[in-house]
Amino acid sequence: MPKTAVITARVEPELKKEAEEVISQIGLTMSQAVTVYLRQIVNRRAIPFELRAERPEDSAQFLKSLAGIVNSGYSDTSEHADELVAEVILQQYQREEST
Repeated sequence: MPKTAVITARVEPELKKEAEEVISQIGLTMSQAVTVYLRQIVNRRAIPFELRAERPEDSAQFLKSLAGIVNSGYSDTSEHADELVAEVILQQYQREEST
């Protein structure tokens, strides 16, 4: 048997539980799933799915749009959520505008 190395990663307990359920249904163990993932990274010489960051101007436009929805009284948001989300969006927008 080949030597093995240990990988330690911290993840949210619920995420781990849900992932283990799916991995088990596929017929793999967590170690086998991680090995498959790492093998795909080596074979493709890349992460096996798309990763990207939004451009800052896209993010600012999104925040302005979301703030408009929240402040319009959109029916799917509660009063408390409206206030909280609007405050966070405003703070983020102000940080982006000042940079």
